[in-house]
Amino acid sequence: MTEAEARLALQRIAKAMFAIGAGGVILGAAWRGWSWGLGFAAGWGLSWLSFRWLKQIVEALGQSDRPPRNRVAVLAGLRYLLMGGGAYVILLGSQISLTAVLAGLFVAAAAVVVEIFIQLVYARN
Repeated sequence: MTEAEARLALQRIAKAMFAIGAGGVILGAAWRGWSWGLGFAAGWGLSWLSFRWLKQIVEALGQSDRPPRNRVAVLAGLRYLLMGGGAYVILLGSQISLTAVLAGLFVAAAAVVVEIFIQLVYARN
């Protein structure tokens, strides 16, 4: 895969994340109320943040002209602790649905699966 193709794949993943996230918020709010819609939105936001952090870490590690900084390695290890702590604080005293937040966390994974299907379909051509 060339660099241009990888850039296009990342753009498609970002668009798929937006479509899946927005659809999940609308469906969650319509099906189970505002607490589910807000919960899915919170999970979607955390999923997007994790995806962006991973992308930045991969870009930092991929620069072969200089060795990666220690800060990159520390942030790579701490990102899940930071997100988990933030989610715990948000959900501790709120009425937001934990199940909806957990479902929203899978938005990035679902967008990657969509991109895999797109790649499989276009690989035939």
